[in-house]
Amino acid sequence: MTAPILCRWTDCAFHPVGDYHLRAAGAAYEEGGLFRMAPVEDRSTATHNHQFAWISEAWKSLPDHYAGEPWSVTPETLRKYALIRTGFCSTQIYACGSKAEARRWAANLRGAIHEFCIVVPKETTVQVFTAKSQSRRAMDKAEFQASKEAILDFIADLIGVEPETLAKQQEAA
Repeated sequence: MTAPILCRWTDCAFHPVGDYHLRAAGAAYEEGGLFRMAPVEDRSTATHNHQFAWISEAWKSLPDHYAGEPWSVTPETLRKYALIRTGFCSTQIYACGSKAEARRWAANLRGAIHEFCIVVPKETTVQVFTAKSQSRRAMDKAEFQASKEAILDFIADLIGVEPETLAKQQEAA
């Protein structure tokens, strides 16, 4: 799938705006082809930035008993942990020959993967959960909003406050 191509509706037709979008359309679509179109609503920078601000404030408020958890190291690891726990993630499953082998592979994978993820040995498999990117390219407005609300609820519960209180923390900071 290609990134959205910015077009303007004039003279009863959609026209790509600028050379970049014209080249992108030429590369992505064949001349005379029939394509379905749907509007793409961009999410606001304010809502995007708001999420990262309240996550930072929530991270500063984590109870001491979470200090040793791998996901409590930075606001970013907290965000990724919350995305995984609320289902906004990808899952890879690796088959192993035995439970012992699965435990060894899980230990090796935990050390080898450079970004935050959750690695779980389960019977004779290893499951690796990686947070879905919340970039504008990876999530549209609706999915970003759904993920933002889900992790707000999750993190608020984690630190023992109401989601509304957590959402307002950034405003008070």
